[in-house]
Formats: sequence, C-alpha cells, structure tokens
Amino acid sequence: MGRVQLFEIRLSHGRVVYSPGEPLAGTVRVRLGAPLPFRAIRVTCLGSCGVSNKANDAAWVVEESYFNSSLSLADKGSLPVGEHSFPFQFLLPATAPTSFEGPFGRIVHQVRATIDTARFSKDHKCSLVFYILSPLNLNSIPDIEQPNVASATKKFSYKLVKTGSVVLTASTDLRGYVVGQVLRLQADIENQSGKDTSPVVASLLQKVSYKAKRWIYDVRTIAEVEGAGVKAWRHAQWQEQILVPALPQSALPGCSLIHIDYYLQVSMKVPEATVTLPIFVGNIAVNHAPLSPGPGLEPPAGTSPSVVPSAPPQEEAEAVAGSPHFSDLVSLSTKSHSQQQPPPAALHSVPVAPEPCAQDGSPATRSLHPPLCVSTGATVPYFAEGFGGPVPTTSALILPPEYSSWGYPYEAPPSYEQSCSGADLGLTPRS
Repeated sequence: MGRVQLFEIRLSHGRVVYSPGEPLAGTVRVRLGAPLPFRAIRVTCLGSCGVSNKANDAAWVVEESYFNSSLSLADKGSLPVGEHSFPFQFLLPATAPTSFEGPFGRIVHQVRATIDTARFSKDHKCSLVFYILSPLNLNSIPDIEQPNVASATKKFSYKLVKTGSVVLTASTDLRGYVVGQVLRLQADIENQSGKDTSPVVASLLQKVSYKAKRWIYDVRTIAEVEGAGVKAWRHAQWQEQILVPALPQSALPGCSLIHIDYYLQVSMKVPEATVTLPIFVGNIAVNHAPLSPGPGLEPPAGTSPSVVPSAPPQEEAEAVAGSPHFSDLVSLSTKSHSQQQPPPAALHSVPVAPEPCAQDGSPATRSLHPPLCVSTGATVPYFAEGFGGPVPTTSALILPPEYSSWGYPYEAPPSYEQSCSGADLGLTPRS
C-alpha cells in the first residue's frame, strides 16, 4: 500500500483546448514509494457522445464513438522507486465534434492511462478531460447574409360583436451572431382594431435536442425584453437590442445525437400572436453587411411591402371617427430587459488573434481562430473577446446554461425549414 504516490496525465504547455486535426501531446507521470512490477503501461485517447432518457443520468441509452486510439508506453517489467515520465502524442481527427455537456447527454474527449499489474493486484488508472472546439464559420451557412424577417396576422373578436386584426412583423439585422455581438431587433405592430394589445415580448431561446429512444428537447430562455402594448388603431414600431451572451455554437457538426438551435421569438398574449426567427450562434462572424439598411425597414426580396389600410374595417367606422389616424407611426418604449451586461473583467481568453467588433455592433474582420473563454466549473468552453491569459472566469453570466430549473416536457420551436416556409410559426415538436 502506498506504493504509487503519484499517477497523473499532463498535456504539453498546460493546454486544455484543441482544434480538430491538431496533435495532442503530453506525459504520463508516475511516482513510486516502492518498486512496482507491471505487465504493461498504456495510454488511450478517446472521444464519445452519450444520451440518456433521464436528466443527469449517466446510464446512456444511445452512444456513439468518434475516436479511440491506444499507445503502449512500456512493456512487462518493474518500475524502481522514484519518478518516471512517459511521453505520448496523438493526432486528433479532423471530424471530431465540439465538446458539450447538457442534462440529457454530453460529448466528452479524454486521455486515459493504465498500469496493468500482476494478476491479483489492483490496476492503477487515471484520466484527464480535454476540450475540442470546432469553430463554426457563420459565412458557411447558406443565405446567412439575407434579411431575417417573419410576419404573422391574427384576427380576433372583442366586445362580443366586433372583429379586428393585428399584423406582427419582426426582423433582425443578421441571421447569425457571435458571442458579444449585438442582435438588433425591430418589431412592427399594426393594430387594426379598437382594442389595445398586450405588451410585446422578445425572447432569445435555446433548444437542445437529444436523440435517445425518442427526441428529447430542452428549451430555455436566454434573454427576454418586453415592450409596451399598442393602442387601438395604431401602427407602432419597437426597436431593441440583445447582447449575445457566451453560448455553445449552433449545431454540433460531427455529432448525430445532440443538436443545438437558437430562435428569436416575438409574441403578444392579447391577441395571441407569435413570430419565430431562426438565429445562428457561431464563432466566426458574418463578413457581409446586411442587405437592408436596418431591421424591418425593407421587406425581403420577392415579397410585397405591407399595405397600411387607409381606413379600419367597416364595422369599426364609428369607433374610428374619434380615434387617431391609423397611419401615424408611434414608437414603443421598453418596459423591462432581463439580460444583464457582464463586466469587461468577467471575460478572459487565451492569447490568440482577437475578434474586435465595431462600436456600432457590426462585426469587424475576424481571424480563423477566435479567442476562447473557459468558465470555472464548466464542461463546455466558449469563445469570447479580448486579450489575456487562460484564466478561468468567475462570472455566472457566462457559465454553461443552468439546467437545474428546466421544465419538461417543452414544445420545441420549429425547424429552420418550417420557420422559413411560414406555414406555421408556432412552436411545434420535432418528429
């Protein structure tokens, strides 16, 4: 007993984050207080994904492996007292997916070392988790530079015999964003009725889909902004912005069991109207300026501009007589904003090429290897802006999503294809 005083794995230069296709080198260190006979010393580098039907349950019902390579560091023999080092090196596959951990599954990459001892002795084992980040270049997504616009019309009844409608149009300046970039939102509401609407709410949603025996969805609100309601017979415009917090990238290329989607949902409760815009979160920003000068200011190509009626419906003629002119455009105020701004000191990154943003929120020229932010206690590293050493962050604002308060089941937002088709912009489960 006490023969093995130290058995650990150290990666070269203290690295914890790697890119697909990179070499991973390190050393297995052993310190002995007494001679240790052994049959073999091996090191294995492996990456895998597991998904469960239950939250926080490591009993995976579905698994997939990405790589599993082993090296023999020493054959049968005996290690004398003292310290011993065994160097190793692996080449990570170019198709390895980004590390991720959620309540129903995880993608984990690690190095394991084993000392096989005599038949009736206990083997010695140790492991070290490292992270792989495969940067998502938003420019590789088709039509990413196109305007992001969606509209919905809701007809409703009020005062028993009266009818009206509300046209809700939402737009963003881009379809894809990087961490720290400003998402600019504009909502146009045409209240074609004599009844005031409820406040308008914009929510940035994250949907993580897990492919177990059935699809499991974990949907949470990342940020939420609430604007005022619209008075009767008014055409109102609401402009807001959301700072994209540190989040895992959209999708997870190379993984078939876990998928990440983001949506911007703009809705009202009275009347009940909702539009949903698909949003991509990546690591390399869109390098094209938006085709329209501002969100919602111009309709997308091939569509007709909104027609503002010169008069309300006939059944409301009496009510209109004393009401403001419908074409008068008013600006809505913001009532609440759930997102807090993280202090600049909360972000730390590894010293690689920076990714600055212009003061107006538009992306500047970006390198192919954006900076990386690793949160304290996190199993998912995130990209962030700025310079500095690889110091763990302490701000709770950029820790991985808090899944302990999740409510299940959720209705999942529509797929990208469903959102673009405009057939049904409500939230429908994925099949």
